[in-house]
Amino acid sequence: MDAWSELGDFLKSRRAAVRPEDVGIATAPARRRVAGLRREELALLAGVSITHYTRLEQGRAAGVSDSVLDAIARTLRLTEDESAHLRDLARPAARRRPAAPRAEHATASARRLLAAMTDVPALILDRRGDVLAWNRPGHALLAAHLPWDGPDTPAERPNLIRMLFLDERYRERYTDWKEEAHLAVASLRLAAGRHPDDRALAELIGRLSIKSEEFTALWARHPVRTCASGSKSLRHPEVGTLELGFENLCLPGSAGQRMIAYTAEPGTPSDAALRLLTTTASLPGVPLIPWAGDRSAS
Repeated sequence: MDAWSELGDFLKSRRAAVRPEDVGIATAPARRRVAGLRREELALLAGVSITHYTRLEQGRAAGVSDSVLDAIARTLRLTEDESAHLRDLARPAARRRPAAPRAEHATASARRLLAAMTDVPALILDRRGDVLAWNRPGHALLAAHLPWDGPDTPAERPNLIRMLFLDERYRERYTDWKEEAHLAVASLRLAAGRHPDDRALAELIGRLSIKSEEFTALWARHPVRTCASGSKSLRHPEVGTLELGFENLCLPGSAGQRMIAYTAEPGTPSDAALRLLTTTASLPGVPLIPWAGDRSAS
């Protein structure tokens, strides 16, 4: 992941997404040979020289000021996440030789908290999406087809982003897989911009680019977005469809580790299905009653 080439590609993708008529430029469509804004149009609207802007698209961002980046972000109508990503790419941390990946671990206190959440599916993830730990309900909700102790072996840890593209049983969990895949790639883009020297992160991106055409196509679009909370619709093979809310909670002093927890609206069919799942998950070896029909329709 070359931060300079990433900067140019990101700016080009966002420039192509801005329609001239949306920023007050009258055009004759038949005469335009490029999608979106031309370089000179963007430079004019942002109040920077065409030479200065061209240097940015070429990855030559040394000495670029906050005011220039802010002006370009406003002109391109970047979101807050996209603006932060632009700054990360324009001002990468001091380059150093990528170190060999070091295995991360959840702290003992975080694991105790996870285990105490007996009614709430939850996982601890690192910034790459590796599962460092999960509780019984979390394992039952997302990946009961994988070994319970998988997170304990760094070389074999589940990775939620890799699973989303390469694990058919996991991707089938999502009723809107395309939206989930878009969010996963968008969050991975943010992480890559903030940590350009993370070798394990680069290896994950490289592996997915080789093994998944779907990932490659999404990655080329340069989506950028963080997703701290929201909702997910999951299709569980034993308890049916669940409409769940989720929260990502950053763990202090953990270099990007976070806990993600899932809940259902009280009194809903999803709440009943989740309670069935979490109750049975606390008793390993006890099978669930086979699901018959879509509980969300009851």
